[in-house]
Amino acid sequence: MKRQMFWIVLFAAAGSLAASAETINAAGATFPAPIYQKWFEEFHKMHSDSQVNYQSIGSGGGIRQLTEGTVDFGASDMPMTAEQMAKITKYKVLHFPTVLGGVVPTYNISGVGSLKFSGAFAAAQGAFRLAVTNRDSLGKSFI
Repeated sequence: MKRQMFWIVLFAAAGSLAASAETINAAGATFPAPIYQKWFEEFHKMHSDSQVNYQSIGSGGGIRQLTEGTVDFGASDMPMTAEQMAKITKYKVLHFPTVLGGVVPTYNISGVGSLKFSGAFAAAQGAFRLAVTNRDSLGKSFI
């Protein structure tokens, strides 16, 4: 499955390039960068005349560079908004997932041995956006 997704991503990116092109330029999210680098390294081993240059500059940077047309594909942790997509008129933007990962909350609270997050806490707006600054901000209904 991973190999199939790799080829889909690569063919989609390569489709925007002329046949004589040797380098695919891309930029964006840092999260998938390690697996992208591995995929691109393996692709280069099979196709030594082709190279994928991926710069992990963050999702916003990938969207910006795709919008400016300085890269062949951009990677982002979230899909582009309709407003962002409307700025691109030279080609159609396609969204498709390439990498899936999880988010794990961590804590370091003196005197607390373990925490059990309730569903209400996990679903609370901002809970995983560093909005919790101390245990008092959690409130009893969330623990």
